[in-house]
Amino acid sequence: MNWMPGIIFIVLFVIASFAVDPEQDQDAEVEARTYLEYLNNDMAKRANDVAMAEWEYATHLTNDTLKRKLAVSSEYAKERKKHWLETIKFPWTTFKDPDIKRQFKKYSILGSAVLPEEKRARLEVVVSEMESIYSKQKLCEFGDRKKCNLSLEPELTEIFATSNNSNELKYYWEEWRNSVGRSVRDLFKEYVILSNEVAKLNNFTNNADFWIDDFEEPVEQFEEEIAHLWSQLQPLYKQLHAYVRKKLVAVYGENVISRTGPIPAHLLGNMWAQSWNNIYNLTVPYPGKQSVDVTPQMKQQGYTPMKMFKLSEEFFTSLNLSAMTESFWKKSIIEKPTGQDIICHASAWDFYDGEDFRIKQCTEVNMDELLTVHHEMGHIQYYLQYRHLPLIYREGANSGFHEAVGDVMALSVRTAKHLRKIGLLSDQLEEDPQADINNLFNTGLDKIAFLPFGYIMDLWRWGVFKGTITPENYNCQWWKLRLEFQGLEPPVNRLEKDFDPGCKYHTIADVPYIRYFVSFVIQFQFHRALCIKAGQYDPANPTRQPLHECDIYQSTEAGNLLGQMLRMGSSKPWPLAMEAITGQRKMDAGPLLEYFQPLQKWLEEDNAKTGELIGWKASDKHCVPTEEDLEKVFEKEKEQEEGSQADVTTTANPEVQ
Repeated sequence: MNWMPGIIFIVLFVIASFAVDPEQDQDAEVEARTYLEYLNNDMAKRANDVAMAEWEYATHLTNDTLKRKLAVSSEYAKERKKHWLETIKFPWTTFKDPDIKRQFKKYSILGSAVLPEEKRARLEVVVSEMESIYSKQKLCEFGDRKKCNLSLEPELTEIFATSNNSNELKYYWEEWRNSVGRSVRDLFKEYVILSNEVAKLNNFTNNADFWIDDFEEPVEQFEEEIAHLWSQLQPLYKQLHAYVRKKLVAVYGENVISRTGPIPAHLLGNMWAQSWNNIYNLTVPYPGKQSVDVTPQMKQQGYTPMKMFKLSEEFFTSLNLSAMTESFWKKSIIEKPTGQDIICHASAWDFYDGEDFRIKQCTEVNMDELLTVHHEMGHIQYYLQYRHLPLIYREGANSGFHEAVGDVMALSVRTAKHLRKIGLLSDQLEEDPQADINNLFNTGLDKIAFLPFGYIMDLWRWGVFKGTITPENYNCQWWKLRLEFQGLEPPVNRLEKDFDPGCKYHTIADVPYIRYFVSFVIQFQFHRALCIKAGQYDPANPTRQPLHECDIYQSTEAGNLLGQMLRMGSSKPWPLAMEAITGQRKMDAGPLLEYFQPLQKWLEEDNAKTGELIGWKASDKHCVPTEEDLEKVFEKEKEQEEGSQADVTTTANPEVQ
């Protein structure tokens, strides 16, 4: 989590008197540098206060901690506004020193503190209330509606990961959305209004443009770039979708899932169908082969959350990167506490004093959580590497970079090669091409399946902030995107009083999501560059050491290259940080496609053998404004069905005219 504004831009007036005399101009820059030193130090102390109050609230969801959080945040906003008024007095747009100019540019956006205090406080309350509803929600059991103590984490997450009962999954899918989505819908509408007001007061057209400014590109250019990346990745996704659908038809039958239609969203092993790796056992290409899901081995070997975190730390130190600080181990929460409400969503925290970094995670012992541990510790590693920078630069080159770092480590951790090294797979088994496809497929259920979800989460919110998606069609536009991009349908018909996008944490917590899509693209660019540096991949001979088998563990050469980029923070535009590690400045889908090329070839051949439809037909599930509209749809369908039956009867009995 970051409490300072992201990468920012605003055109401000220039005070002409500063620009006339070169000596005066130079004096202004000297004064500006002194001012920035004071500003960064002061804001770091205040950001620490805010982070402390936020941590207390996130780990103890009580009215008292909420009041404390709101009070500290209010004080921070007042001081931030005071500093902002001083900042904009400087003629920073005329400065010659690019570093001073960049810091002023980033400080010249005020963020939510630009609102009148009453509205700013209300915005924070609205988001906090939505987070509280989401985090405290408990559902009744499928088999016993009198027992109502199931939380999202770990109980519901575990049910979606392990149950093959489609009725049970449908029940929990619908109950979660009835309980959370409908409860936050009105709050979300208020949040949108206030967020857009923040954006406009910061000289952006809407909050979508404000969010996209993090990437330091014109809005239209960025949107086109993301759309182009998706167009390159979509064929691979559709092959995976067709194969998974075929396998699920074999499990559940065509009365539950159509052989040619969208996949019902409750059958994919995850509450939001964003990652499909939990249905690996139902869809594995070659059953019976050794699996890289080492959850059984972890439990057999007595793994604990602490052991998982220590293992992750050792991965980073093997690359010549930093160990965790002493306070990290003292203050992090890595297991769900008993007897207190907590926001269980895993997160990494920077307290802006150069020593205090923490992770909050309700860790369970399984392979998926092991990868999450590496992801969160990747955030901490980034914090550690750029802690020497002025406060305003202590963030990722862009938000996608921050998400990518830990995932790059996880790409190595999930290889059979690495799991053998750390004793979670037998090193006596020979390499097997079929087991290799299984492993790559398992990775694809996570990485490929996520891509359209990572895109539409913000494609939907961009539309909301821009006003092209309105409260009158929030939910139906959401399902339109889910069908178009993911090929998914709801297990039951949906109404506009439902608010399914609000059942995802990031939607209600004011967290932009396109960073994850960007991360899933650029992490493969990073991985490829690091593997080349480690001597484990040769682009001229990709079959000798395939990219998906690379493990950079213990390569100080790779670690030094990564560390060089991490230490830049946001002191330079992200294309320069990209260049530092990959040698080029663009986001590129090529390395991801290169990584999955053997799987794509296998999927294309297997789908062709069974004549699968690559893509999906329209859904027979509906999203309409009201129950009355749904009744009209049913009546129309009934009339059409009766008409079709009449046509069949006439054809079968030609004498009946």
